[in-house]
Amino acid sequence: MARSIRFPFLLPLFFTLLFLFSPISSQTPEINVWPKPTTVSWPVPIAIPLSPSFHILSPYPNHRYLRRAVARYSRLLLSERHCPLIPPTVNLSASAAPLSTLILSVTDPSIPLHHGVDESYSLSIAPPSSSSSTAKLAAATAWGAMRGLETFSQLAWGDPPAVAAGISISDRPLFPHRGLLLDTGRSFYSVSDLLRTIRAMSHNKLNVFHWHLTDSQSFPLLLPSEPDLALKGSYGPSMRYSPSDVRKVVHFAMSHGVRVIPEIDTPGHAGSWAGAYPEIVTCANKFWSPPGGKPLAAEPGTGQLNPLNPKTYQVVRNVLRDAAGLFPEPFYHAGADEVNPACWKDDAAVRDFVSAGGTLDELLEIFVNTTNPFIVGLNRTAVYWEDIILSSAVKVGSGVLPKETTVLQTWNNGPENTKRLAAAGYRVIVSSADFYYLDCGHGGWVGNDSRYDRQVADEPGKPFNYAGGNGGSWCAPFKSWQRVYDYDITYGLSEEEAGRVLGGEVALWSEEADGTVLDGRLWPRAAAMAEALWSGNRDGEGRMRYAEATDRLNEWRHRMVKRGIGAEPIQPLWCIKHPGMCNLVL
Repeated sequence: MARSIRFPFLLPLFFTLLFLFSPISSQTPEINVWPKPTTVSWPVPIAIPLSPSFHILSPYPNHRYLRRAVARYSRLLLSERHCPLIPPTVNLSASAAPLSTLILSVTDPSIPLHHGVDESYSLSIAPPSSSSSTAKLAAATAWGAMRGLETFSQLAWGDPPAVAAGISISDRPLFPHRGLLLDTGRSFYSVSDLLRTIRAMSHNKLNVFHWHLTDSQSFPLLLPSEPDLALKGSYGPSMRYSPSDVRKVVHFAMSHGVRVIPEIDTPGHAGSWAGAYPEIVTCANKFWSPPGGKPLAAEPGTGQLNPLNPKTYQVVRNVLRDAAGLFPEPFYHAGADEVNPACWKDDAAVRDFVSAGGTLDELLEIFVNTTNPFIVGLNRTAVYWEDIILSSAVKVGSGVLPKETTVLQTWNNGPENTKRLAAAGYRVIVSSADFYYLDCGHGGWVGNDSRYDRQVADEPGKPFNYAGGNGGSWCAPFKSWQRVYDYDITYGLSEEEAGRVLGGEVALWSEEADGTVLDGRLWPRAAAMAEALWSGNRDGEGRMRYAEATDRLNEWRHRMVKRGIGAEPIQPLWCIKHPGMCNLVL
């Protein structure tokens, strides 16, 4: 390694700067950026110092979100000084001028953040030069520029920092929808928790924050037209989201290139509405699984909106109008999952409806046919859970949901239900519980369960604690990062069907989670999906690349922690210090 008195930091950098590319062979270096870019050219792996006066030259000061991103990455690049876990030697040019400027160019900065926006970018850092060193980042939109800024930030390492030189990257995502669902109805999360999560999403190039705002347990969203829903349905004054809180989250997300899709689940999962409007909620505040009777809900608590009460639609219309005002996002998630027959039949008017020859499917159709035009009339695309057409209990008939204004989100039966939805002609978001539910595997949470008492073995024929039992978690086992990473969300689909898959979302349901465990439950498993949906989980020859990804994810997790994200470890530190030694197969 060359040294010069012009660069007295070279000796410590030798010990702290990780090769930005971990070579598979001497001819084929691999980039250590997460998610992995689609195309990289780095003929001679070499690094140059980052100037203490480094700045990003952006000619778009009037773009409020890009301006914030540029300022944020300018600070990060000069302050992060990331020291990798393994410090191999690096080719650092001592004769090159430090990199002082990244020149940013955007083809059309006026394009808004919406589904399908162009997130492509190209990044080049010139080879070392004794006179000047330059870097250029070009993108079609401001949102693509943000993705490129993240990649550039991961190319800087060491204390003091250096950056890759002579490198060219051309990058774009495989899927336009790469999301994370967080349930704030069962447990409340502070605004700072939400902002930290969105920041971590942007580091991983995830672009959709699916905010599952309400559920039967609580209604924390304070709406101007219907304030009593939160005043009487939240967990308390300190556990509500005000309109200013929502605006703060939405604008913060926009400055990180993240869309915020609100979900207010109806007509099921609506027990929390009963505090304000008990007359429009059936079976509210009852024991969820009455002895000798049919369960009233999939879990505690109970309550569904009554489609036969005209006041239901007055309230729903107000909720939808307020939500559209708070969330500019063109997608609106209306829920419609797990509609429970017994809960509706607990209501006398519903029983009379059924006795007169009506069906619960027709009851759901009444609700959807009345509320869906509200959503579409607000210039929103309606998103529903798959249950609305696939449920074996209550569903709508074919033709009720117009395909041009409807997106369906799948969560059951893995690739099978994705196939059913796509084959039916619907656009699909994939959130299969078999792969993408991050709450799975943490055991049961309902109390007074004597099955945990078994000291030796389970009841014959009913595995629970032993012999592969799920321990009370319906979707056990725990979904490891490798399980998440290896999911091919278009598996078994025709080319036409695959074209209807918008992307995927990992989901954290909050029966057993809140802000104290949030980071570890999400990261780095959500990062695994992020790479699979950005550049894929296979190499150029079609082989799964999870073995190669392990070392990169270990290093990326380490960097995330340094960035203030409490991501859990995926291996002991010994494995990181001995690359490949912890693999199952050589």
